[in-house]
Amino acid sequence: MQTGRSTKDGNDRAVSEAIGFILIFGIIIAGIGLVALWGYPMLLQQQSSSDEQIMEKNLIVLQNDVKSLAYKTVPYKETSLKVSGGTLTVYNTTTPTSSYFSIYGSGNDIKKDDGTYATASSPLIFSLGDIRYVSTSAQTGMSLENGAVVKRMLAQTGSTMLAEPRWFYDSQTNTAVIYLIGFNTTDVMALSGVGTVNMQLDQTKTNSNPYPIPAGDTIYVKYTPNANADYSTAWGNYFKNTLGLSGPNATQWYSFPTTTQQLVINRYEIKINIV
Repeated sequence: MQTGRSTKDGNDRAVSEAIGFILIFGIIIAGIGLVALWGYPMLLQQQSSSDEQIMEKNLIVLQNDVKSLAYKTVPYKETSLKVSGGTLTVYNTTTPTSSYFSIYGSGNDIKKDDGTYATASSPLIFSLGDIRYVSTSAQTGMSLENGAVVKRMLAQTGSTMLAEPRWFYDSQTNTAVIYLIGFNTTDVMALSGVGTVNMQLDQTKTNSNPYPIPAGDTIYVKYTPNANADYSTAWGNYFKNTLGLSGPNATQWYSFPTTTQQLVINRYEIKINIV
């Protein structure tokens, strides 16, 4: 009898241990599954968001470098930065798909480089180029373009301006000032990881041209986007809401106030090297 009880108690203990092991193992597997299902995607999302915020700050730092070169005539700037979650690429003004600004006056107001006057059918055109960050994981694109930091979602239309350029209209003197900043490189340059962005102002291509605007004439400006980096919504909002321009009209031109008496166009070209 004692032997039978001992065998029965031993079997009960073995069953209890097996059930306990199965329960604990099941809890561990369930925990791993929950982490894989919810925790890991959230971790990746947080990492992508962190990379995106870092790149916003990096582009604003580069924007300040551009301001120093263009507005303060500092000849050279160098910035070290880290690029994570994507690639930072420089597209120069000669890129076939580069975005550009078109400018003309309703009268014979603005002369082009070839000596002819800018018109609606043959405006003054300035290609921009940009320093562009693209993150496929976050589906985000950001650019430093013409002194502005702009952002868009890759899979959606629309864009926003994170930091504005230095265009302005002075209603006291009725003067409009436009800054045109182009980027140039010897080769297509890209950075992923840690590197240094060198910028140098090309003094030979820097100029400032004032144009008196006769009464009744109107100055028009239009932004034509790069098909692969369309920031037209951001620039359109800037033209209307910040500068107070009218438009766009049917052909996407924005116009300065008809009271404008002088237009100043400042043009700069910045050479960029990434090491």
